[in-house]
Amino acid sequence: MQFTPLPLPGILLIQMDRRADTRGYFARSFCADEFKAHGIPPVFPQCNVSFNTSRGTLRGLHWQDDLYPEAKLVRCVRGSVFDVAVDLRPRSASYGKWVSAILSADNGDALYIPPGFAHGFQTMEDGSEVFYQMAESYHGDGLARGLRWNDPTIAVDWPIPDPILSDRDAVLPLLGL
Repeated sequence: MQFTPLPLPGILLIQMDRRADTRGYFARSFCADEFKAHGIPPVFPQCNVSFNTSRGTLRGLHWQDDLYPEAKLVRCVRGSVFDVAVDLRPRSASYGKWVSAILSADNGDALYIPPGFAHGFQTMEDGSEVFYQMAESYHGDGLARGLRWNDPTIAVDWPIPDPILSDRDAVLPLLGL
């Protein structure tokens, strides 16, 4: 596997080394020793799946309160998504900045997002499915947090205008830098 740091500290793009032949390919998508060597906790007590019927569906930007901070390992297993992480660590030099990656079933890439970042994605095609490995269990009882997808101070350059949103995501608060 290849671990490539992205411009925001702590965010890693993880690419599989595919061994291909006429049958297809074989690749490791996880190795506890390699993840640990790159500073990624090798234990993920919760996994989530997000299936998205329509192109342009936008989910996010979400995170969990500092009482139970969560890291995420995100991979698109069907279709493709524009995946985004926003730095919300108060003392970070990159506070309020964002980074993105295209994750797809074809490229097999994953994005590691450490605690302190909001996360969201927009589907690039119908029937996209995202698989998350979470380094913390979900504590939705008042600890789930969110930031509006179109916050002008962050200005994420979402690829598809007029996204499909949940009622909750449409009215999340602004960061207000």
